[in-house]
Amino acid sequence: MTAAYPSIWSDLTRVAFTQGYLDAGGIRTRFLASGSSDRPLLLLLHGTGGHAEAYTRNLAAHGGHFHTVAIDMIGHGWSDKPDGGYEIADYGAHVLAVMRALGRDRAHISGESLGGWVAAWLALHHPDKVDRLVLNTAGGWTAHPEVMERIKRLSMEAVRDPNPARIRTRLEFLMHDVTKVSDDLVETRRAIYAQPGFVDVMAKVLCLQDMPTRRRNMFADDETARIAAPTLVLWTSHDPTATPEEGKRIADLIPGARYEVMNGCGHWPQFEDAERFNALHLDFLLDGR
Repeated sequence: MTAAYPSIWSDLTRVAFTQGYLDAGGIRTRFLASGSSDRPLLLLLHGTGGHAEAYTRNLAAHGGHFHTVAIDMIGHGWSDKPDGGYEIADYGAHVLAVMRALGRDRAHISGESLGGWVAAWLALHHPDKVDRLVLNTAGGWTAHPEVMERIKRLSMEAVRDPNPARIRTRLEFLMHDVTKVSDDLVETRRAIYAQPGFVDVMAKVLCLQDMPTRRRNMFADDETARIAAPTLVLWTSHDPTATPEEGKRIADLIPGARYEVMNGCGHWPQFEDAERFNALHLDFLLDGR
């Protein structure tokens, strides 16, 4: 019997979805979307060097309840790549422009890694825009030099020489079970990283892996305590960027936050164990309904 071949397309066969582009304040922004546009908006934000395909295994489950939109953030994927503006407030402004382009005043916002950092910034600086907040192995609270250096090295190696082996190594950083990195996912990211000029773009995107820039974008404890949106902090047993204890500390700082740990996962739990992630995520977003 031939083993099933893991594919992004296999993930998407169970859902009616749209791929498209919208004008978000002058930034041509790519998105993947599922669910009726008359439902509450759920925005899904990927991590550093990522793209909307981080959420292909979540669109079906969430499209049944929300207008679910995963975007390529500025400088990422197939969205526009401006010359400057890759700190957290810049990403936040882009997400707000996406909301305006979608005709929405509020959204549930769920972010992984860099996306979680941006989501938390929005909850702090634009609390009227955020209904429920999910911080999935989120950045913004830790600054481990060895992790930052590894992200920079793997990312720049992958864009300077975007061959399948280097792309696979970069993606394996995200997974506890590296067999979850399929050829299909490798080729999707290889095509993105092979875009003309992407080496220079990645160098700018990685500014948050430089300690002075990272420090001025991080959240102080008193800021974190001001997050008012109902919040789920979701961590994993094998996250390569921060320990479950560090994730728990974030949750303890946010009033009323729920904390969950997904075992056997790395930095992409929404992809690595989509069934468990979808169940936890929806239970929170639907408030247990």
